[in-house]
Amino acid sequence: MKRMLVLAVMIMVLGSGFCGGILMNAQADDHVGYEPVIFYKSIEIQEGDTLWGIAEEYAPELDLKTAEYVEQLKQMNSLREDTIHAGCHLTVMYSGAVG
Repeated sequence: MKRMLVLAVMIMVLGSGFCGGILMNAQADDHVGYEPVIFYKSIEIQEGDTLWGIAEEYAPELDLKTAEYVEQLKQMNSLREDTIHAGCHLTVMYSGAVG
């Protein structure tokens, strides 16, 4: 009787390890082909903010160079120059995960 109990416990432990491994691999496969989603939000410009400083904050998560992000900011916000003013709002883009 004791052997049967030990055998049953061993089968459950091995089975759960096997099933757990399968589940972990299935979850890992869910991220294959994952592409980041781009979101937009409005931020209030603070004293001392610059387009370049804002770009340095957001560009890396989008895999863009700072200069590319600055150009995107200018285009999205209809800016002709790099000058921005505290208290105004600026639309920025950032990357996020959905799920």
